[in-house]
Amino acid sequence: MEEPQRRIRALYTTSTITAYQAYSPEIGVPAVRQGRFPAAWKRDRMTWIKPSFLWMMYRCGWGTKAGQETVVAVEITRDGFEWALRNACLSSYARGLHSDRNAWQSQLKRAPARVQWDPERDLRLQPRPYRSLQLGLSGEAVRRYADEWVVSVNDVTPLAHEIHALVKSGDLDSAARLLPEERPYPAEDELMAHLRS
Repeated sequence: MEEPQRRIRALYTTSTITAYQAYSPEIGVPAVRQGRFPAAWKRDRMTWIKPSFLWMMYRCGWGTKAGQETVVAVEITRDGFEWALRNACLSSYARGLHSDRNAWQSQLKRAPARVQWDPERDLRLQPRPYRSLQLGLSGEAVRRYADEWVVSVNDVTPLAHEIHALVKSGDLDSAARLLPEERPYPAEDELMAHLRS
């Protein structure tokens, strides 16, 4: 079956969904240890969460980029995730979805969350022909994320390094077996209609 152009693919349970972020050890290590973000984590700036493990690997270079050495899997409530989607705005103007550019800019300023659709990645971090979701949280959404939605924070840096080593050695089959089992997320049309350009 052909992949739709835009789809949320994620590791999820009946009540939670896993998203990935990468931080410096000063943020990531205490977040894992405490199961929540430490005081040094900035609440006043936008934070981007990515349900796609391989997109996160592309962004952080398998946990090798400066300031992104600790890769965390943040399990959050599906209720929280879906609240963010319902209250999100696309990060770029989409003709036909927004009445005009000014309406979109006004909506973007008010929205506590924004959605960006970026090319999904393969094991070699090359772009695939379809896109996966990035969710940016600010203001009320950041507060809810940190204080209400987070269920657990786990260090997946060793997993990232193990998969990367297998990819570098050419053993893509073994690398693929270690990937988190991401499936299409069951997002209803009413939840996503305003986010598909």
